[in-house]
Amino acid sequence: MFDQINQKKARLDANRPLPTYTLNSLREKLWLEWTYNSNAIEGNTLTINETKVVLEGITVGGKTMREHLEVINHRDAIAYVEEIVKKNEPLSEWQIKNLHQLILKEINDDYAGVYRDQQVFISGAEHTPPSALFIPEQMENLLNWYQHEAKSLHPITRGTMLHAIFVGIHPFIDGNGRVLRLLLNLELMKDGFPPIVIKVENRLNYYEALDKAHTQKDYDDFIQLVTKEAESSLDLYLNAIS
Repeated sequence: MFDQINQKKARLDANRPLPTYTLNSLREKLWLEWTYNSNAIEGNTLTINETKVVLEGITVGGKTMREHLEVINHRDAIAYVEEIVKKNEPLSEWQIKNLHQLILKEINDDYAGVYRDQQVFISGAEHTPPSALFIPEQMENLLNWYQHEAKSLHPITRGTMLHAIFVGIHPFIDGNGRVLRLLLNLELMKDGFPPIVIKVENRLNYYEALDKAHTQKDYDDFIQLVTKEAESSLDLYLNAIS
């Protein structure tokens, strides 16, 4: 399944280190697209150009403070992901809560970095997340799976399954989707893949693939979606150095 993408990854690795200016330009481009699309999937109305302006420290008229904070917070969360990758730290509950705290900082400080204490439902999905009482146990099970069975999986499969299982638990009141996409990219980046961008125009396919993973334990559609986006990011990098 991953032959073609592994070949492209090998080509990228063979050309490392990339020129500094090229690498910084790619990083800036993907940070912007990642932030814009991840927020737009959750309903943020800032355009990609408005998102760029907010990242530059300028306020956009007619937009809410929350929408501005979602951009700033997501930028800070990506920086934290890069720090984890640089330090080669293993995934932990502490990291997950830190990512969530960054995402909800000054938006909902009472629940930032804290597991939910009430029932939630995922709009439009067949799957219903577990009671809040079971979250600590299910998160512990998830991390045990990650530390043992998941290690033998291809990074795309591992990141995709981590994302799907995590969203099924839906451990936080708000911000789950953004944290999940950060965790997915964290797994890819640990193995040297560029971050991927799940585009807002693919939101319906993304949600349907996730719901299928929860209700049928069938991850194929989601793995294919992530593989396609991972190949797109690799192509971006390879075209920049060709």
